[in-house]
Amino acid sequence: MLETRQLAEHQPKLGEFGYAGDDHVVPFEVGPLDVRGRTVQLGPMLDAILSRHDYPEPVARLLAEACVLTVLLGTSLKFEGKFILQTRTDGPVDMLVADFSTPHALRAYARFDADRLEALISAGETSQRTLLGSGVLALTIDQGAHTQRYQGIVQLDGETLEEAARTYFRQSEQIPTDLRLSVAKLLTPGIGGAREQWRAGGILAQFLPQSAERMRVPDLPGGDGDPREEIHDPADNSWQELLALLGTIEPTELIDPTIGAERLLYRLFHEHGVRVFGGVPVADQCSCSREKIRGILGGFSADEIRDSTEDGGIHVACEFCSKQYDFDPAEFAAAQ
Repeated sequence: MLETRQLAEHQPKLGEFGYAGDDHVVPFEVGPLDVRGRTVQLGPMLDAILSRHDYPEPVARLLAEACVLTVLLGTSLKFEGKFILQTRTDGPVDMLVADFSTPHALRAYARFDADRLEALISAGETSQRTLLGSGVLALTIDQGAHTQRYQGIVQLDGETLEEAARTYFRQSEQIPTDLRLSVAKLLTPGIGGAREQWRAGGILAQFLPQSAERMRVPDLPGGDGDPREEIHDPADNSWQELLALLGTIEPTELIDPTIGAERLLYRLFHEHGVRVFGGVPVADQCSCSREKIRGILGGFSADEIRDSTEDGGIHVACEFCSKQYDFDPAEFAAAQ
C-alpha cells in the first residue's frame, strides 16, 4: 500500500495520488523494516545553479551531487539554521560548497583550476577520485548565534562523495545509512527547440528501530570495510533487505521525471507498505544582500577601502549567485 499526505494545490496530480515533482524532498517510512529516509529529484533549481556559472561538465556533475546530498541532509533539520557541505582537496576541483538554509534555500559553487582540469579532460581522466584528489569533506550544522557549531569531517582520499557520505554516517552518526546519487543532462523540449538541462536525484535511507536493543550498532567498526555490510544483528535481516532493495535502483530511475519520487518508493517498498509524506520544497536562493556586504565593508580600514577600490568604485561579486554589488568608496569615508 502507498499512503500519502495531501500535497499543496500547486503540486502536480497524477492518478489518485499527489506527486511532489521536481525540487521537493520527499520523506518516507517503511515500518516493517524500521527504515526512514528521504528522496529527491532536482530539476529547474539545479539547472539554474549550474548554468549560472557555466561550469565545465565534470565540475557541474560533482557540484550537482553535492547539492543532492546537501538537500537530503539539510531538510532533516528541525530548527532554524544551516547545513553546509564543503570539500577542501588538492585535486583540480579543490573546493565544493553547498549551503542549505532552513526551511528551503540552497546555494552552491565550485572552485577549480582550469588548466589542470583541461589537461584531465583531454586525457579522459575525469573520475570523481581524480577531480577531487585528497583532502577532507566537512559537514557542518549551524544553529545560528549563541550556539556551537557541530562539524563532522571525513577524509577524502580516492573516495567519491557518495562513499564519503557513507563513511560520515558510519563514524559520526553510527546509524546504519545507505544512499544513492545520480546526475545527468537531459534533452527537454521547449520554445525554440530542445535544450540540455541538468537533473539530479538521490535517496537516503537509515535503519532506525524503536527498540533500544536494535537502535545502534553496539561495536561499530571504524576500519576500511564496506559500511553497507555492517548490520545490527546477523539474525535481523531488515537492514540487509533494505540494502538489497536499494541495490536494484538504476541511476536513471533517480532522475527520470516520469518516475518521480513516489513511484520509485512504491516500486522499492510496495511489498512492505511505504508511508510517503508531503514534499519539502527547496529553492535556488542566495542569502547575499547589499546590506550584508555594506556591513562587511564598513569594518574595513581606510587602507583596505583604498585597496578595494577599482575604477573609482568597489565592486563585489557573490561567489554563489554571481550577483554584483557596486559601492561608492565615499560611503565609508565618514566611518574611518
